[in-house]
Amino acid sequence: MQNGTMLQFFHWYYPEDGSLWNKLKEEAKSLSELGITAIWIPPASKGTTGGYSVGYDVYDLYDLGEFDQKGTVKTKYGSKDELVNAVNAVHEAGIKVYADIVVNHLGGADEEERITVRRVNPDNRNEFTSEPFEINAYTKFTYPNRKGKYSNFVWDHQCFTGTDYASDLDETGIFSIQNEYGEGWEEVVDDEKGNYDYLMFTDVEFRNEAVREELKKWGKWYFDTLHFDGVRLDAVKHIAPQFYNEWLDYMRAEVKEDLFAVGEYWAPGYLHLLERYIDATEGRMSLFDAPLHRNLHTASKEGKDFDLRTIFDETLVAKNPGLAVTIVENHDTQPLQALEAPVEPWFKPIAYAIILLRKDGYPCIFYTDLYGASYVDKGNDGNDHEIFLPKCDDLENLLKARANYAYGEQRDYFDHGNCVGWTREGDEEHGGCAVVLSNGDEGFKSMEIGKRYAGKTFIDMLGKHAAEVTINEDGWGEFYTNAGSVCVWIEKPE
Repeated sequence: MQNGTMLQFFHWYYPEDGSLWNKLKEEAKSLSELGITAIWIPPASKGTTGGYSVGYDVYDLYDLGEFDQKGTVKTKYGSKDELVNAVNAVHEAGIKVYADIVVNHLGGADEEERITVRRVNPDNRNEFTSEPFEINAYTKFTYPNRKGKYSNFVWDHQCFTGTDYASDLDETGIFSIQNEYGEGWEEVVDDEKGNYDYLMFTDVEFRNEAVREELKKWGKWYFDTLHFDGVRLDAVKHIAPQFYNEWLDYMRAEVKEDLFAVGEYWAPGYLHLLERYIDATEGRMSLFDAPLHRNLHTASKEGKDFDLRTIFDETLVAKNPGLAVTIVENHDTQPLQALEAPVEPWFKPIAYAIILLRKDGYPCIFYTDLYGASYVDKGNDGNDHEIFLPKCDDLENLLKARANYAYGEQRDYFDHGNCVGWTREGDEEHGGCAVVLSNGDEGFKSMEIGKRYAGKTFIDMLGKHAAEVTINEDGWGEFYTNAGSVCVWIEKPE
C-alpha cells in the first residue's frame, strides 16, 4: 500500500484570476506520479469580496462560483463547473480530495437587524463592559441573487453569538448577541482570551438546532456536488467540539463512512490543548501538528545551535502519531500572514525529510514549496514588502523517496545534537532507505538497515554526496551527509 501524502493546493496570495481549478485539473496526473495521494483544496464558497476572497470570509456556503454575488460569479479560484471538472480529474488520477470547511462565521450580510447586545472586553471575552443595549447590525443573510436555489434558509441574529460592528454607531468591537440561546459564548476547549469562541465577523451559534441541521444539509449537498473524500476543518479551536462530533457522525452515517477529517487547532506551544481537543472529540478527527511546525521553524532560525535530538519534543506526532498531520508550511504561516513563522529555505529539505520519510504522521506539503511564489503585501510596519518564495530544493525527489522507499521497520539514531539519522528497512514491495541530516558540519551515521542488504551498494538519491556505501554482513553501513543538508541513501540500481 502506498504511503499517503497530502498537498495543500493553494496559498494565501495565489493570483486572483480564477485559474486555480483549471490548474489543478492540468496538474492532477503529474501530482499522482510524484506520489501525491490527496489534495486539500481551498474554501470553494463565495466570500465577502467575491473573486478576491481567499475563502475564509464565507458569505454564501452554497455559492461555489455559480451566482452573481459580491460583484462576481466566479470565486477567486474559478467557476463551479471548473471546480467540479478539477475534482473529477483529480479522482481520475487516483488522488483523493479534501474540502476546506469554514463554518465558524459568516460575513457580508444582506440586511441589518435591530438586535440586543453587550459590549465585550476583547482581551477577556467573559467580561461584559456594558449592560444590554440595542444596535443595528448586519446579521441577516437572505441571498437575494441565489433566490432560494439549494436552500431557502435565512440566517438572522438568532443564528449568531456575536458580531464585530454596530452600523448605527459606526463602532467596531466585539458585541455579544443576546438571543434565546444565552447571553454568553459557547464553551470551547481553549481559554485564551477567557473564551475564544468569537473569532471574526458574525460568529455562528451552534446551540441553535436549526443552524446545526442546516449545516448538515449543506454538508450533504456539498458532498453530493463534489464527492470529496475528506475534510479540512477550519478554526476548530473557536467552535464547540460538540458540534463537530454531531456533524462528523452525521456525515459518516449519511454520506461517506470513511470520511477523513483533519482539524486546524493552531496552538504551537501547547500540545496539551491539542490533546484536550482530541479527548473532547473522542478521536473523530486528526489535527495539524502545530507544535512540530514550531520546532521546525525554530530549528531553521537557530541553525547549528538547535539540538536536533529535541525536534520531536512536545509534538503531536510523538504523542499521538495516528492523529497527527505534519506540515512544514501553510497559508497562515507564510510570510506576511497572521501566524507568520516560515521555515528558512536552507532547512526546508531537512524538514520535509523529517515529515516525509518517517513512519509516523500524515505529511502535508505546501503549494509554494512545490511551485514557488512571489507576491507583495503590507507588513506589520505598514510598508509594502515583496516576497519571493523559491521552490523547495529536492522536494520532488523526497516525495518520490516517500512513495518508493519509506516503508518497513524504522531504526532511529538521534544521538548527536547536530547530526541525526534513521533507516527504513523496506517491505516485500519496496526497498528501504537510510536518511542522515545535519544542521551543522558534514557528518555520518553508522546505522543498521537490515541483513537483507548485506553486500549491497547504496547511493544518495538526492545526488548531494558522491560516496558509495557497502552494507556489511550484519546489515550495517556508514552513511554520510553534507553540512546543513540531508542525504537519502537507497540501493544502487543494477
